[in-house]
Amino acid sequence: MGDFRHLDAMLDGFTKKNLAGCACAVARHGEILYEGYHGYANVSKEIPISDETVFRLFSMTKVVVCTAAMMLFERGHFLLNEPLHEYIPEFKNPQVVKTKPNGEIYMEAAKNPILIKDAFCMTAGIPYPFGESESARQLRDLQQKLKEEHGKYSLLTEAKAAAQVPLAFEPGTQWLYGYGHDLVGALIEVISGKSLGQFLQEELFSPLGMTSTGYRYRDNIEERMASCYSPAADGSLQEVPGWLDEHHQADSIYEGGGVGLYSNLKDYLAFTQMLANGGVWKGERIIGRKTIDLMRTNHLNDRQLADFHNSYLAGYGYGLGVRTMMDPAAGHSNSSIGEFGWTGAAGTWTSIDPSEGFSVVYMHQLFPNMEEYHHLRVRAAAYGSL
Repeated sequence: MGDFRHLDAMLDGFTKKNLAGCACAVARHGEILYEGYHGYANVSKEIPISDETVFRLFSMTKVVVCTAAMMLFERGHFLLNEPLHEYIPEFKNPQVVKTKPNGEIYMEAAKNPILIKDAFCMTAGIPYPFGESESARQLRDLQQKLKEEHGKYSLLTEAKAAAQVPLAFEPGTQWLYGYGHDLVGALIEVISGKSLGQFLQEELFSPLGMTSTGYRYRDNIEERMASCYSPAADGSLQEVPGWLDEHHQADSIYEGGGVGLYSNLKDYLAFTQMLANGGVWKGERIIGRKTIDLMRTNHLNDRQLADFHNSYLAGYGYGLGVRTMMDPAAGHSNSSIGEFGWTGAAGTWTSIDPSEGFSVVYMHQLFPNMEEYHHLRVRAAAYGSL
């Protein structure tokens, strides 16, 4: 292995240019090769980033939840090509948004059911509740209605209600980032009979020793959370509230399948090393090696890949809840074919490479997260050590 002077210097440079602080670790075959903490978890209080700092994972929750669901898959609890409505009956007769030539919107019965695979692959046609599409607008209105009716409510309550939202397209025909992994989380709850958080704790967090990972604040987690920042007009960093932090409070019920977990660097590194080394952690099998291979296989066709691709995701396809490297040359990447992972909205990122037993975890908390600038540089420097 090479040394990590260049990676360390680059991370330190990030904190002098556009970040309050960041953390990064690199491991191979169960051994931590690099662990670096730079800058501040809170600038005004001069609290440094450390191995105790906890970060909001946002969409890096997805990798955890999809891994947990695939553990149920390999135990025979569901098949990927089964209709979702066999487990959540509310999805039996989905409607699809259609638009007439004059721009008038109407609904039409879907020709095909939403498959479980569509929930994993973001091909179900349910967006996030952002933007002005009819599907997003109706999901947004639905969530507001649920708040008015229930106050605090569970993931499964929301997922069942979300079946009322018309799909943006015929299931399985396009790719659209959105609500799919919340459906995967709801599927875990239905099959296991447990809350998503309980299932994750029992099946992943406890076996992997992930003591600083979860949905709810406990012990001193809240005090250890890194603050979130956004650039001000003058270029300085302004502390901003943590989006969705209300779901970390003890009285919250919601546990998202797509967002919602917090973790620290070494906890998430243990999770990625388990995946990088064939599903085994400290001699105990957590998930099958071939199941991981299925997760990191591209499942999108050419039409769906056209929806998926952008400059940040160049060279990648999309598997069962993870991006997966298909073409390193197209991705301008020194990583391997089959390297996989995902990103969080506030700047967390992971890369997992089973062919090398290698994984990288990087974390900061910034809105917008400047993912392309930071993550692709970390990828280049980390893989440059091999």
